[in-house]
Amino acid sequence: MSLGAGVQSSTLLALSAEGVIPKVDYAIFADTGWEPESVYRHLDRLEEEIATPAGIPILRVSSGNIRDDALNPDHRFASMPLYILNRDGRPGMTRRQCTGEYKVKPIKKTIRKLLGYPYPTRVPKGVFVEQWIGISTDEFHRAKDADVQYMRNLHPLIEMDWSRSDCVRYLTSLGLADTPKSSCLGCPFHGNAQWRHIRDTSPAEWEDVVEFDAVIRQGNARANATGNKLLGEAFLHRSRVPLDQAPIDHVTAAERAALGDEAASALEDGVVNGCSPWSCRGEADPVQDDFGLSA
Repeated sequence: MSLGAGVQSSTLLALSAEGVIPKVDYAIFADTGWEPESVYRHLDRLEEEIATPAGIPILRVSSGNIRDDALNPDHRFASMPLYILNRDGRPGMTRRQCTGEYKVKPIKKTIRKLLGYPYPTRVPKGVFVEQWIGISTDEFHRAKDADVQYMRNLHPLIEMDWSRSDCVRYLTSLGLADTPKSSCLGCPFHGNAQWRHIRDTSPAEWEDVVEFDAVIRQGNARANATGNKLLGEAFLHRSRVPLDQAPIDHVTAAERAALGDEAASALEDGVVNGCSPWSCRGEADPVQDDFGLSA
């Protein structure tokens, strides 16, 4: 199974460990290197209390540290979906490549090794894994088939007719009501509630994302080093102002809707949007080049 360590995937792991659904052979966590500390603590707890007692290995895989790579002029960087303010005042966004590079790629690489056909060895026709993905009924539109023949995606929560609220209640019954939102610390798709949560509960992490936001104002280091400079300014917050000045105390319509589900609100501070390798909840990619240059 694909383990993002958020609400739905934590639910899948626990259901499998308890025998409610068949036991998986492996749970794979793709580490971007820049998850909140709360996610790493939760993952440790899942491993110690849920997975290991049930005999389910958790494999932690990685393609590198997304924060360090963005600031390293010698490293090819798969761009994050940064908000852009072009020189003429028009808004834009950089292309989202991070999910594929830091989530999907290491998972596929690991699956090929588990099958016994590491890249570039071709996986024979008919050899495949069934991969469980934590998507609940309220996100059924995100359920997709795999794009390679050696993987077949299954969505047990949809088959069980479980919503995210069902997952919340189940995790709460297991003493896991503090399951955090799983996404990069500096993900531009954070809502205001998540930015506030970082600011108000983790000063060190807030300082980290504010610093990163300032450093990427002119785009990623590799692009600048190769002469592909950003024709505008980049920001982490959708308001396109520096993060420490952004209107994150404003309660958005999406946040008010999330607050309608008290259980979900208590579990993730009103923020339902996390990051799954197979269903990034961000907005549709705009038509822009890798560095957010004006089209």
